[in-house]
Order: sequence, then structure tokens, then C-alpha cells
Amino acid sequence: MTSRRRDVALPGQESVWDFPRPPALRPSADLVEVRFADQLIATTTSSLQVLETSHPPTYYIPRDAFADGVLVPVQGSTHCEFKGRADYFDVVVGDRVACRAAWHYPHPDPKYTAILDHVAVMPAMMDSCHVDGELVRPQDGQFYGGWITSKVSGPFKGSPGTMGW
Repeated sequence: MTSRRRDVALPGQESVWDFPRPPALRPSADLVEVRFADQLIATTTSSLQVLETSHPPTYYIPRDAFADGVLVPVQGSTHCEFKGRADYFDVVVGDRVACRAAWHYPHPDPKYTAILDHVAVMPAMMDSCHVDGELVRPQDGQFYGGWITSKVSGPFKGSPGTMGW
């Protein structure tokens, strides 16, 4: 099993081990950009971060910040013990499709109503995601949508040996 020993947080960094459980929501004025199929498909300076112990922030982007037609609803859902039922989108640009690469909460738990009309994307399934011009490193694992930047220190859940965290 991978160690849960905290990485040393450098000046200007937050440790993901200081994030709460259940998760917190935090408004962000960071410039968030998502690129797919050589196109800028979403950009905003008014996202929401979901902050949860051991996870890098997940950015929830206002749905109207996405280019028209790139979010295509698909069948199936998952359940988050905190936020409720998540419904998914394929991200589509021309003939490129990232299956189930984005999700939203159409009826979030009352504690998370701020994420209504916001969409999260899996950074690993996009060409790139940037926060204030910095290239995001996707959180490891097939299930997690965290955005790793120089602003956070880990270790991060999702790497091999961390499923029991």
C-alpha cells in the first residue's frame, strides 16, 4: 500500500490532506480552460472547486462556459454519497468523442446546490486543461477527476495502492 505520509507543502501550496470530508465547495476566479480536438471548448473565471481529503481539486465549470454542442448527454449515472446522482456527457468535437468524459449533478444534495448548472471534466480525457495558464496533471485512476497543479501537494488518491484511503 502506498504511504499516506504528507508531501511537504511548499509556500503557496495547500495540502490535500487539509481538505475536508465531506467535501467543501469553493468559488474560484482562476482562469480555467479546457481543450479537446484542437479547440478551446470551455473557458471561465467563475468555476467552483470541490475539495475533498486526499483529492486534488475538481473544477466544476458553468455549463454555459462550454462551446455549443460539445456536451452530449448519455445514458447511465453514478452516485456520490455526498453530492447525489451524477449524469454523464460525451464530449464531442467533429469526429472526436471522449465517452463519458464530463458529468454534472442535475439534482444535487441540498448542501451542494451551488454546483447545479456546472459540469466537471476528466482532465485525462481532454487534450489539455489549464488553470491560470498552468498545464493540469490529471489525478491518477479511471474514476477520479481531480486537477493537479503546483498549488496543491499530495500524495493524491488514485495512484496504485491508494484505493483504501
